[in-house]
This record gives sequence, structure tokens and C-alpha cells, in this order.
Amino acid sequence: MSTIDLNADLGEGFGRWRLTDDEELLSVVTSANVACGFHAGDAATMRRVCVLAAERGVTIGAQVSYQDLAGFGRRAMDVPSAELAAEVAYQIGALEVFARAAGARVAYVKPHGALYNRVVHDEEQATAVIEGVLLAGAGLPVLGPPGSRLLALAVQAGLAAVPEAFADRAYTEHGTLVPRSEEDAMVTDPDMVVERSVRLAHSGTVDSRAGASIEVRARSLCLHGDTPGAVELARRVRRRLEESGVRLEAFA
Repeated sequence: MSTIDLNADLGEGFGRWRLTDDEELLSVVTSANVACGFHAGDAATMRRVCVLAAERGVTIGAQVSYQDLAGFGRRAMDVPSAELAAEVAYQIGALEVFARAAGARVAYVKPHGALYNRVVHDEEQATAVIEGVLLAGAGLPVLGPPGSRLLALAVQAGLAAVPEAFADRAYTEHGTLVPRSEEDAMVTDPDMVVERSVRLAHSGTVDSRAGASIEVRARSLCLHGDTPGAVELARRVRRRLEESGVRLEAFA
């Protein structure tokens, strides 16, 4: 039987503004990538999401990013390595306070947005992220793109490297995500997202935007919580995965 983790980006609100339906998505996913206040999220939001996740037995992960609230962490930034490492550790530590208060813990780390894309190829920034994880002191698994410098450096540092795939994002012929600045970056047809999810879980393959089958083997499958109809889509994906014989299980 195939086994896969189903994760979503959660806690992406700030003050009175909420972007994701955290409570409903936490009834579907097995892992929650919780915003740590740099691209979204605040103390009250982090606390609330950690409590909800702990109540539902959902694994909590720190979604770390560049310090970019205005740009939702999706703007390219050049942050000095030492500063970035400290900021990654800071975000993990902040979330850990609320996870422990809820009777849980931060179990893994995942970069967000521009940082996620940057660490695919950028050795310096990827090294800084890994240094930040080590600085946080828990030896946490790192969730990221298959074949990235981030995951390679995680392995070198003795951390578990967990490859991730996206059912609702378009892929290039090289197995990287199509930039969000391009019109076809998102897969918006719900039926297609469901079909891609099952295919990724069973065969580790997906069609690129050019129509070629490419290999994207992953232990975790991400669905974006900020897309329209995210909750119902997540339910459909989980239901079809289970119907096809896939066991849903957190990796950490």
C-alpha cells in the first residue's frame, strides 16, 4: 500500500484578517505548515492553529519565510546568510512555544514562497536555512522540493530530507514549479487536481505544462489553503487517495 502525507499551509492570517479556513482543513490534512509571523500569521493565530492541530492529531510544521508581510513572502529578497539563519531559527522557536503549550511540538520545517523557490538552486540561501534549523536545536526534518540544494544540504547536515509534490501547481519540464508570475502556474480544475494527486501518490509522476510525463517522487503532497474552494478540494483529494488504496500518514 502506498503511503503519503497530505499537508496544507495554514495560519495565514494576521490580526482580524484570515486567509485560510484552518479549522476545516485541519479535519482533512495530516500535517500543517503553520505561518510563523514573517509572511503571515501572528501570535494569536499561531496559538489557535496549534491548539486545533493538537486536538485533531495533526502534525505541526514551521513554515518559515523571508520577512515580507506586505508581499506574503512571495517577493525575491537578498538576505545575508547569518541574518537568514537567525530569522529561520527565530520563527521555529516562536511556533515551538505555542506547539508545546498545546501539548504538541514543532515536528518539521518547510520554507515558504520566494524562499522555497530560491533554495532549489541557491547554495548560500539553502545553507542558511539549514543553519537556522540546526540553530533551533531540534534536528528537525526539512520538507522541500525533490532534487533541491535544500534537501541535499539537509542530508549532509544529518537532517531528514522529505521531498514534496504539489497537485495544484504546474511543473516545468525540469521538475521545478512554474513561477507564480506566469499565467499557467496554478492548476485550477478540481478534477485534474484530484487525478494528479492520485497519480503522484501511486507512480511519483505528473505531466509538465508541456504535456511530458516527469518524475516527482514525494513523501508529502501539498494543497494550498488559500485557493478558492480549498476545503472541499482537500476533502475530495483525501477521499480519492483512500479509495485508490493510499494510506494517509504524517511523515514526522
